Amino acid sequence: MPLSKDKTHYIDPDLVAGLELMRALTGGNDVTQNLPAARDAANARDEMLLANIDLPDTVVQGMEKAVSADGHDIEMRIMQPKASGKKPLFYWIHGGGYVLGQAKQGDSFTLKAAEMGCYAASVEYRLAPETAYPGPLEDCYEGLKHLLDNAAALGIDETRIIIGGVSAGGGLCAGLALLLRDRGLCAPLGQLLIYPMIDDTNIEPASAALPDTPVWSRHYNLFGWQSYLGDLFGAAEVPIYAAPARAEDLSGLPPTYMPVGDLDLFLDENIAYAQKLTRAGVPTHFHIVPGAFHGFNGFVPDAPVSRAINGEIFAYVGKLLAEADS
Repeated sequence: MPLSKDKTHYIDPDLVAGLELMRALTGGNDVTQNLPAARDAANARDEMLLANIDLPDTVVQGMEKAVSADGHDIEMRIMQPKASGKKPLFYWIHGGGYVLGQAKQGDSFTLKAAEMGCYAASVEYRLAPETAYPGPLEDCYEGLKHLLDNAAALGIDETRIIIGGVSAGGGLCAGLALLLRDRGLCAPLGQLLIYPMIDDTNIEPASAALPDTPVWSRHYNLFGWQSYLGDLFGAAEVPIYAAPARAEDLSGLPPTYMPVGDLDLFLDENIAYAQKLTRAGVPTHFHIVPGAFHGFNGFVPDAPVSRAINGEIFAYVGKLLAEADS
């Protein structure tokens, strides 16, 4: 079914109804004009999407709290199997363009990871523009560090760690992986970069020949990067941890799985990052999904293509854990 105002003439037919529903749920709230209203609408949408998640008897849900170096609390939503023994750590970072979202967004991912035997955490990092870089990234780092510092008490196997995130959370995950490499905190088994937001220069207006992308536009992207980078926005030198697309040396990063739809604003920057990873010798599984828009597998989880990609994500998690055990 064609959507004439979008980037291309084709959208996967199984995703069309979900896209229209998502647009209706957000109520036309412009992130750049009324951020509180946009946050409320996004959170209400997430509540609806997650309403049918049932916690099985084998999984327990809870909270873990870290205290940052400057004294603020960093909460993490936890799901883990009731079984005793050390568990791999699955560490998740939610999306929202650096300005929206909540840790609860990750419940479907952390539940699946818990069902696979992981201690699964979704971190509640501070949002921009109230907290600009490096605050949100340091929240992610300090949350992970807290879990590792308390691994014995929490039942975490600190030698088996998988980090992941979606959209801006994927960008934070990519920045976190670079921080972990350079600070030496740990060596994750792998990273899941789900259509990550990693290039602060991808903000040029769409041309007449290339109408803007659905869900997350360049207009929103400009606002997201301005909010996240603060005084750094537009600078010639932006830290690689803030905008990982700027990194030239990707050696030493963990094996990576990265899917992205061809209707996603981040397609080109994700292709470029996957190429850099591969050239750096990082095993990289990259999947372009035809007819898929930004957030498709979360907004329309029951579509066949969404089930396929979400299945791939956790097949990759299983592969990483199996290889670590062998």
